[in-house]
Amino acid sequence: MKSCLSHAIYFYNLYSFLLPTHILLLNLRTIPSTAKYIPERFSLTYSLLHPIPMPMRKLSPTVLKRFENYLRQRNCSWNTVSTYIKTVRSVYHRAVDRKYIRYVPRLFEHVYTGTRADRKKALEASDISSLVRETERSLQGGTLPNTQQRTRIFFVLMFMLRGIPFVDLAYLHKRDLQGNVLSYRRRKTGRALTVSLTPEAMQMVRMVANRNPDSPYLFPILQSEEGTEAAYREYQSALRGFNQRLAVLRQCLGMQSALSTYAARHTWATMAYHCEIHPGIISEAMGHSSITVTETYLKPFSNRKIDEANQRVISFVRSGACTV
Repeated sequence: MKSCLSHAIYFYNLYSFLLPTHILLLNLRTIPSTAKYIPERFSLTYSLLHPIPMPMRKLSPTVLKRFENYLRQRNCSWNTVSTYIKTVRSVYHRAVDRKYIRYVPRLFEHVYTGTRADRKKALEASDISSLVRETERSLQGGTLPNTQQRTRIFFVLMFMLRGIPFVDLAYLHKRDLQGNVLSYRRRKTGRALTVSLTPEAMQMVRMVANRNPDSPYLFPILQSEEGTEAAYREYQSALRGFNQRLAVLRQCLGMQSALSTYAARHTWATMAYHCEIHPGIISEAMGHSSITVTETYLKPFSNRKIDEANQRVISFVRSGACTV
């Protein structure tokens, strides 16, 4: 118990200090992918104790390691640990840039900040193919879609827009779509992207577009002004609701693959890889900050291709077809 409390003290002290600093430095509500982690972590140990905030200058490899151990004791996956540690690192680097604290070399060297691609998030080719065909067929009726049809249309549209993240979809403005060309910036990386929509994708947009003439948003996902707390809360609620509807859709369709907002993005990257599109082009298409990020999407499939190549080599040798 003493050990757990010790980890909790480090954990809570760290975030009770970093929370307001992070909001000040990064304006977290404009970065939902980062902001969503703070309230959860801030409340984890509040019921245990009321600690004194720890100055950021006392951040050390020992503190970070205990933080990592604490997360693992709570059965957090390594990817979750990495996300939390990288959030701390992001705050730390910005504090250094603004000369609030001095730089400490190799501070994060002994804690995990990588990405493990040990869980498949992409749909099977047969599943995404069936979803696309059925969705396009349903458009021919011309009637307004029901809730389940809208869920399917939004998912397929995310896939057709090169795996656009749900957060970027939610914050799209009407002005971002000119003709059949969509131009927007990734909210996570700031990368500018331009996507030419197919006639089918344009028809899907029209089916689920925002019909409120006073709203700036392309889709009726958000109502509040961008950058406000209300808009952020609406986004979080919409994300949860959409993932819940995707889970219901998966059951109705009897799909083996998991359906989530992540699945559309991972599926596009995976299908592009199977089409032998170079990872560099996939990276540009998805607006990744670097090709290294793209490679984490593709790693499981790269390993499978290597295994298949190995089997082909072994079979070739066993057949006696090779000569030295």
